[in-house]
Amino acid sequence: MNIQIRGDHHLDVTPALKQYVEKKMGRMERYLEASQVHDVSVTMSVTRGVHTVEVMIPLGQALLRAEERSDDMYASVDLVMDKLEKQLEKYRHRMGQKVSRRLKVEGGKAKTRVNQIGMDELAEEDEPDVVRVKRFDMKPMDVSEAIMQMDLLGHDFFVFANAEDEKTSVVYRRRNGQFGLIQAL
Repeated sequence: MNIQIRGDHHLDVTPALKQYVEKKMGRMERYLEASQVHDVSVTMSVTRGVHTVEVMIPLGQALLRAEERSDDMYASVDLVMDKLEKQLEKYRHRMGQKVSRRLKVEGGKAKTRVNQIGMDELAEEDEPDVVRVKRFDMKPMDVSEAIMQMDLLGHDFFVFANAEDEKTSVVYRRRNGQFGLIQAL
């Protein structure tokens, strides 16, 4: 497993901190097959005394991501690893259920391995019920108009047709009160 640890432009990752993260990531290996994970990304930052750690683990079709914040970087690492451990256990459990169902269907012959099952198949089994559908016409508008519309509606996000390229875009309110924009390719 290749662990890429980096700090933002305000933070230099010390060798001790890097070693601590690598030790904690070693716990995750018991949940994963060696062939499943190649690169793990760990990003650390400090903003106004709040220490943030974000970890992303690509698992074939799935991407596990966890982020935690605290007053201490080592505590943030511990918190994010606990969160990832729960996510990985849940992922492994769902994958195991999918394999056992498949084995029953195929007469007990193991033709597939856990890490070869796509997330599309998992989605079929855990598909949530849609309780409300909204349809609306999207008139082209610029980003500032979309933000104003989102505020008028009292929502945290707003889907609109971007006037610049006429593609579907989403504006959303971030945790810090600023705005984000998601653009379709």
